[in-house]
Amino acid sequence: MQNSKKNSTIFSVREIAYLGLMAAAATVGRTLLQIIPNIQPMTAIFLIITLQLGVSRGVVVCLLSVLVTNLYMGMGVWTIAQLASYICIICLVGILRQFHWYRQHLIIQIVVSVLAGFIYGFIISVISVQIYGVTGFWVYYLQGLTFDMLHAAGNGGFYWILAPLFGKLLKKLENNEVRVE
Repeated sequence: MQNSKKNSTIFSVREIAYLGLMAAAATVGRTLLQIIPNIQPMTAIFLIITLQLGVSRGVVVCLLSVLVTNLYMGMGVWTIAQLASYICIICLVGILRQFHWYRQHLIIQIVVSVLAGFIYGFIISVISVQIYGVTGFWVYYLQGLTFDMLHAAGNGGFYWILAPLFGKLLKKLENNEVRVE
């Protein structure tokens, strides 16, 4: 099998291993930081992977990470809302990654990661209102805005720290420079 290309859906064994490691990093990060409300590296990791490797890879890591952490922290109907919210954000970054100005500017990427915290909260609220039959959407949404702010701040901080580190690692994977010994 030939090496996978950027937008290809064929995964090499090496790439599966690296995506598994990224899912593990997101899972461990969320689990270790669960005592701090909405501050965790998952969103930042998903966005970095999507920027470097594409939407399909971002979605794979998202699905694995959310399902594994929810097995530990609690699985329920909210898992559907979480996955839908993350996938919407991943698709947004998938669109933005096509633009050179987005790919080349860390500050813009950090701003998008901060906005992703608010987008995530909004989508979660829209879905949760439907699932739980809440009648006042705006009341429900505004009550969760503090958590969205924490999520947004955490995203920005984690993206700023992790993007240079994970970016280099994923760039090596993308360019097939990683050697297994």
